[in-house]
Amino acid sequence: MGKILVIAEKPSVARDIAKVLKANQKGEGCLLGEEYVVSWAVGHLVTLAEPQEYDEKYKKWSFSALPILPEQMKLKAIPKTRSQLKILNHWMKSDEIDSIICATDSGREGELIFRYIYEITKCKKTFRRLWISSMTEEAIKEGFASLKDGSAYDLLYRSAKCRSEADWLVGMNASRAYTLRYNVLLSIGRVQTPTLALIVQRQKEIDAFVAEEYFEVQGDFGGYTGMWIDEKEQTRIPKEDIAKEIAAKVTGKTALIQQVEKEEKKVPPPLLYDLTELQRDCNRKFGFSAKKTLDIAQELYEKRKMITYPRTDSRYLSEDMKGKVQNTMKRLEGVSEYTPFAKALLEENGLTFTKRIIDNAKVTDHHAIIPTDGRLPLESLTEDEKKVFSLVAARFLSVFYPHYRYEVTKVYAEAEKERFLSKGTVVLAEGWRAVEKALTPAPRKKKNAKEEEQTLPPLQEGEERKLVKAKILQKKTMPPNPYTESSLLSAMENAGRFVEDEALKEQMKDSGLGTPATRAAIIERLLTVGYIVRKGKNLMPTEKGQKLIEVIPDEMRSPQTTGKWEKGLSSIAKGNMSEERFMGSIRRYVQFLVNDAASGRRADVVFPEDQIRGKKRKTNAFGKCPLCGKDILENTKAFYCAGWKNGCKFSMWKESLSTYGIQLDGGLVKKLLKEGKTDRLPMFLPQTGERGTAILTFKPEKGGLIEVLDFTREEAQS
Repeated sequence: MGKILVIAEKPSVARDIAKVLKANQKGEGCLLGEEYVVSWAVGHLVTLAEPQEYDEKYKKWSFSALPILPEQMKLKAIPKTRSQLKILNHWMKSDEIDSIICATDSGREGELIFRYIYEITKCKKTFRRLWISSMTEEAIKEGFASLKDGSAYDLLYRSAKCRSEADWLVGMNASRAYTLRYNVLLSIGRVQTPTLALIVQRQKEIDAFVAEEYFEVQGDFGGYTGMWIDEKEQTRIPKEDIAKEIAAKVTGKTALIQQVEKEEKKVPPPLLYDLTELQRDCNRKFGFSAKKTLDIAQELYEKRKMITYPRTDSRYLSEDMKGKVQNTMKRLEGVSEYTPFAKALLEENGLTFTKRIIDNAKVTDHHAIIPTDGRLPLESLTEDEKKVFSLVAARFLSVFYPHYRYEVTKVYAEAEKERFLSKGTVVLAEGWRAVEKALTPAPRKKKNAKEEEQTLPPLQEGEERKLVKAKILQKKTMPPNPYTESSLLSAMENAGRFVEDEALKEQMKDSGLGTPATRAAIIERLLTVGYIVRKGKNLMPTEKGQKLIEVIPDEMRSPQTTGKWEKGLSSIAKGNMSEERFMGSIRRYVQFLVNDAASGRRADVVFPEDQIRGKKRKTNAFGKCPLCGKDILENTKAFYCAGWKNGCKFSMWKESLSTYGIQLDGGLVKKLLKEGKTDRLPMFLPQTGERGTAILTFKPEKGGLIEVLDFTREEAQS
């Protein structure tokens, strides 16, 4: 009897599986045992062929060769991992092997990795599928005890294949067409371009915003405050003289308490984490990029085996997991920092499973991210790993705790026929918030705390209070906030809300831009191609990114188009749509894009200087090095001295001022080198978030260290 070949997605995963299967003998690119040979991919080993591999005419970019629409898409080996593909090819065709087990990641992309290998090697052997959500030894054993025939995942593969081919067709054709039209290298993608459009649109709203000044009157009632309100309970007063008149009228007068309203409110525990929500929280609390969070979560899953599969879009668990959840809770009880919270749950009436935790209908390929029921060696984690694990563990505990309960009190008072509203809250029961407050850091509070956060004294209707003084607050309307990775991930996930058509908006509830597993890579891609930059926590469009959104048609930038496609891919995976129908719509769309680019509809748009196809970018100096006199040049990370080979250490790092909300660019470097300082620049203090302006200067003797001088706060300027 022959052996079984197991193919994992990565060497580290293969080693874990081999350990369980007792395949401990090292071979070339594999691990050998009596019953099993365990080998691996290294991510994708196979990709779609380049246009010139279909026909030599595609080597030269020209409109006459567009659109490129191969009848049958070809596969090719990725050159740098060809050696591992050869090893898999050998074993897949070997007489020693009777059958195969696909053990790549349990998801759309993992399925594609294996199927492309299976297809390019022309393998005909039967295969089964390992589908697990945790890398613990027990989970692997359970997975091997319940393998499914590979055909059970054919629809998932078709969905993955359509995604891959659609991205190739749209990306290759649109990038070539618009690059040829505007003579600047442009990268256009099915998902990345509408994501860029969201960022550009937000920037347009910020740029077009005109601040309006308004006033409020705050009354001090001796121990608590209240805001003046009109008949609609609005606090805004358009003119200062009206505010002054109200303040003068009521100061020192007696106010009558007309009404006291009390209402108890409840906030249920949050849902468990899916990847997008975890990325959002890590960005808000720790400033982690979406990619960094995904990388850490993947380490905690694969290497540490402390959390379940992270690339999930579900926030629920399935009915059959109740036993595992009990075991996980017991594991957390044994970890000192979680002991009091886990113990309290286990000691009372046991765990209570609500519909917000267990819901089979809302678990698709994978359940929510939770800690595993294996060992939890927190001492072995890096600081960043501890941060991510602490969120997952705290959320897992929180969902079993009661609602957060608080009482909101509203007090209406009148003085000299002017009405004031005071709001206050009293916490009745911390509930789940006590867990998250103790175990995870809270994002920094905004400077202006809400009125209702004050504690009000006991007040009765008919009571009189002296209005000690009235203060005039001068305020301005604020522009929309730029996107952070946290808010952009939300926008990508809920792309349907940007659609005006109500029927389509309803259809798009379950689809968005990309998937939880791909959104981090999309943001990184936009940064890499120079369409956006990071400024502190904010993501801002570059001139090139803004110009691209100007020239492409509405259909390319609209989340509606991509959302419909994502829904289509989901329908293919469920067996509700054919591949032919989906790919037919993609091919028609590609033809439309090529025609649009060829029409020269926006020939008036001129892009900033960039690298032209096939030519090396001309090197421009930004000034002379103050240490050795050689040219200052630019690379992706810094502005540096051309004399570095001779030991000159002068450099100015592009990200050195990102915490102040400033991206160091060529213009600023030229100014610094020529004049030694810049003009006043808008920025914010990283410690407090206060906004203002300051001057930049630098110290040549410290290798180009940039300093921020004379910071002036916004309040001081107004």
